[in-house]
Amino acid sequence: MSEVLPPPIWVNTTELLSKMVQDLASQPRVAVDTESNSLHAFREQVCLLQFSSVKADYLVDPLALRDLSSLASIFSNPNIEKVFHAAEYDLICLRRDFQFSFANLFDTMHAARVLGYPAVGLDKLLGDKFGIKMDKRHQKADWATRPLTKEQIHYARLDTHYLFDLRNVLEEELKEKERLHFAAEDFQRACRFDEAKSRLNGASWERFAGRKDLSLRELTVIASLCKWRDKEAERLDRPPYKVMMDDVLILLAKNPPEAKVDLSAAGLSEKQIRLWGDMVLSAIKHGAEAPLVERKQAERKNDAVLRRLEKLKVWRKKLGMDMKVESDIILPKPYLAVLSENPPKDMAELGDLMKDAPARFEKFGVQILKTLGVKHAN
Repeated sequence: MSEVLPPPIWVNTTELLSKMVQDLASQPRVAVDTESNSLHAFREQVCLLQFSSVKADYLVDPLALRDLSSLASIFSNPNIEKVFHAAEYDLICLRRDFQFSFANLFDTMHAARVLGYPAVGLDKLLGDKFGIKMDKRHQKADWATRPLTKEQIHYARLDTHYLFDLRNVLEEELKEKERLHFAAEDFQRACRFDEAKSRLNGASWERFAGRKDLSLRELTVIASLCKWRDKEAERLDRPPYKVMMDDVLILLAKNPPEAKVDLSAAGLSEKQIRLWGDMVLSAIKHGAEAPLVERKQAERKNDAVLRRLEKLKVWRKKLGMDMKVESDIILPKPYLAVLSENPPKDMAELGDLMKDAPARFEKFGVQILKTLGVKHAN
């Protein structure tokens, strides 16, 4: 597939947005993608929205348009299919930044996973199916910068331009393998799933709490360092790791320096020591004297639940190997907890627990009951 593409339409005024929405609202399906600046800002935000219809490719600038509420009716319309590639992160960002809700989507990456593709990146799929080459160097670009380069604009439009063709090819393959119903129920579940991306709340140190090699005192020092790092990262509007890497925080906590001259041993550069040396030492001193933090203890599941959980994991892994798919395609993770903690006594109860996964219930229900040790599962 080789063609000269007309330039995409840059949407940065309410008039252009209105025209685009009018086009999208008349379509049976639209292709969608987003670009964010997570690698370049303290609090990431959607910096570009890409849409394709059969008529045109659009690049919407949310930094110029403060009100994108007119797009809500597109995303929530069950009569318009939204085609994404790797929808999960886009949905999280769109819910977080614009409070959009979703109905009727098709995720080409997940479709490829249901089919058992070993590599499901968009560049790989477009290359294999259509001979299209994508320059992934722009994947980590700072999409909040303006103006975007010609190369960024071309890269961004390719993320949606060929999604219809890819979607159609994958749908046919899903039908051939009799797996379309699996993908469809996963798409429906993705529309309902709503988990706001966690924001820093002063407790970013808790990411370290599961490490067994850190004492409570060392964790307390890390907590103090994280509080300082988050504050500095917010002031500079950059991701915390661009202030100081996690590994450095751990070294500082395990081998607390007493003077600025000792900071280089933990991996701090001369510039970091010059800018933040005194503040780092102060944070370490505070952590060394502060009351100990407490690790949040995960609730211990009883042995019967753990046995059922392990049996389900072994079963789905074996079946996944037989079908040449990853184990979560056989039984998505949420159902592992539901079924191990609330074991069904018969098919009726199992059907109720799996009401949002009817295709898997029909295909694997008897096997699941037998795996859970239910007698007369047939």
